[in-house]
Amino acid sequence: MLLERRNFMDKMWAGRFEKALDKQADDFNSSIHFDKKMYKQDICGSLEHALMLCSCGIIKESEYQEIRKGLISILDDLNNGVLAFDENAEDIHMFVEAELTKRIGDAGKRLHTARSRNDQVALDLRLYMRDEANKIIDLLKELIGAIKDKAEESQDAIMPGYTHLQRAQPITFAHHLLAYCMMLLRDVTRLKDAIARMNYSPLGSCALAGTTYPTDREMVAKALDFDGVCMNSIDGVSDRDYCVELESAFSIIMMHLSRLSEEIILWSSWEFKFVELDDAYTTGSSIMPQKKNPDMAELVRGKTGRVYGDLMATLTMLKGIPLAYNKDMQEDKEAIFDATETVIKCLGVFIPMIKTMKPLKENMYNAAKRGFINATDLADYLTKKGLPFRSAYKIVGTIVGECVKSGKTLDEVTLEEYKKHSDVFENDLYEEISLETCVKKRISKGGTGYESVKEQITYVTEQLKK
Repeated sequence: MLLERRNFMDKMWAGRFEKALDKQADDFNSSIHFDKKMYKQDICGSLEHALMLCSCGIIKESEYQEIRKGLISILDDLNNGVLAFDENAEDIHMFVEAELTKRIGDAGKRLHTARSRNDQVALDLRLYMRDEANKIIDLLKELIGAIKDKAEESQDAIMPGYTHLQRAQPITFAHHLLAYCMMLLRDVTRLKDAIARMNYSPLGSCALAGTTYPTDREMVAKALDFDGVCMNSIDGVSDRDYCVELESAFSIIMMHLSRLSEEIILWSSWEFKFVELDDAYTTGSSIMPQKKNPDMAELVRGKTGRVYGDLMATLTMLKGIPLAYNKDMQEDKEAIFDATETVIKCLGVFIPMIKTMKPLKENMYNAAKRGFINATDLADYLTKKGLPFRSAYKIVGTIVGECVKSGKTLDEVTLEEYKKHSDVFENDLYEEISLETCVKKRISKGGTGYESVKEQITYVTEQLKK
């Protein structure tokens, strides 16, 4: 009972209360087990806050120096594993402040002047998520580079392009891969945009109404590389738009990874056999010795739903909260941390999986020869000879129907058989419907033509340099 009373009196807010918090309620209320990952940001913010307090004459120079020395020693000890987190602490802020006071005495109690945990946690989370979002940007750039390099190696690999998962038109494997580069480049800009909107300091908003002390919020914001300060103190402590926006961007990233994962799963199957994954990124079966399963791609596809769930959890948590801070908002961190860690882990395994993936070009080409994917080019051939496109379309459709019955491909149909449908057919049609020609003559910007693909590779390379 004495220990319980002592632990209660250690609470920074214990003055108002006569009775200790129930142990189960205390554990339920505590966030140290997950918000401790923000210790670097918490200490960094406190260092700049203390410097500002000193510069504004709110604390003495000697007190600032003690606080600074104490905070740096705590940071070093945490980094080196000398100091362990106290799991009985309510949160990372209280842990650091309690440890500081233990080390330097009353000077440590002055650190929290002109701030609240409300603006402190808002600051820590913005700093932490800015760091993590920039890590993800770096990983995205690395993945884009890996896909671009694989595309560069595969500019001559002709494969069937699909719509409705049905063979549609001939494209190059490079062209297909570059589509994902474009998606992921947009993901980079989405994150940069989110960081720009997030990059304003809430510190100095205090609990919700600001402070009576003559503080310099801009000084702290500048020192922490923010673009400015939150202009409304209520918004400063209650805003979690940046969590929602980042989780939305993370969800789109995962959606893109999941789509590519699905294709890799299909391409690596015996039914397609367009690519072979490295043994390091596949697993086997416990009873079927022939199996080589694309488990990494499947896990990425599965974890996409997890990130979606984190987004929905945050949106749902925020939707009914009145201004300003409410304890509900403690639930933002586990969701945003989970989404962040999931994206980082998925990108971490995806990059080497792509780098080691082997395109099977001959299998792609053989698949492209089946399925009449040059039918549109045959119709275009007739329109160039003067037939209206709809008439050409009907003629080619009829020829395809006959080929399905006879088991022939379009290049196996004889000229005499072609002429039964139209006199304009000549021997030059075979060159027009060859897969190489079908690809080469797609000259429109952004298309699958060889020159267009080179231009796309150059574009991606330049974007990565920016």
